[in-house]
Amino acid sequence: MSEARLVNIGYGNLVMASRVIAVVSPQSAPMRRLREEAQQRGKLLDATQGRRTRSILITDTDVVILSAINPETISGRLVLDAGGALEEPE
Repeated sequence: MSEARLVNIGYGNLVMASRVIAVVSPQSAPMRRLREEAQQRGKLLDATQGRRTRSILITDTDVVILSAINPETISGRLVLDAGGALEEPE
């Protein structure tokens, strides 16, 4: 059985790396609509701790997560986790 990998999305908040399908910037109009629609459906998680939203994570379970960490930082953490999974000793 594979081990669940968690990625820090800021301020002690963690998500499963295998569930994240996209990390996007929140500035565009489509991303604002995505955020509003997720909130209306009850599928929005705010992990910003009251700070400015800098990235939006989209999961395979249709949950939208807001983070105060830059998208580049989160994507780097996701890549590092994926790379670490490939190099685990057998």
